Amino acid sequence: MVFSRQELELLTIPELSLLVKRYGLRPTGTGGQKTSYLTTLMAFPSLALQQLEERRGLIRPTFDQLQIMTEILDQMGTLTPEQSALLRVTFEGRRMEYPKRYDQEKLLNLYKVRNHLSEVIELLGIM
Repeated sequence: MVFSRQELELLTIPELSLLVKRYGLRPTGTGGQKTSYLTTLMAFPSLALQQLEERRGLIRPTFDQLQIMTEILDQMGTLTPEQSALLRVTFEGRRMEYPKRYDQEKLLNLYKVRNHLSEVIELLGIM
């Protein structure tokens, strides 16, 4: 339970209204009564998880989609010792002269993509 009923009943309608707005929700019914806010604030956590289970809204990728991401990661390969060294000096703030600097930035961005994709796969694999 995110909010207890007792905790919410101590709040005034303006305070409840602010709380509902803070989380981007709308009160159930007219919004002129305290119960409209209480109902919304008590129900939304369970509704959010129910929607996840029903595959509504934000949806977890399927196993096949996760496999595709893993294949992409594998196809991206790993850094060579020279690429790794160039990234190290890049992290130290050293930049090549133009136009090679563009390629240096491409390598850095590709490295970041690979790391983020690896993190995404790890996070989704835990789910």
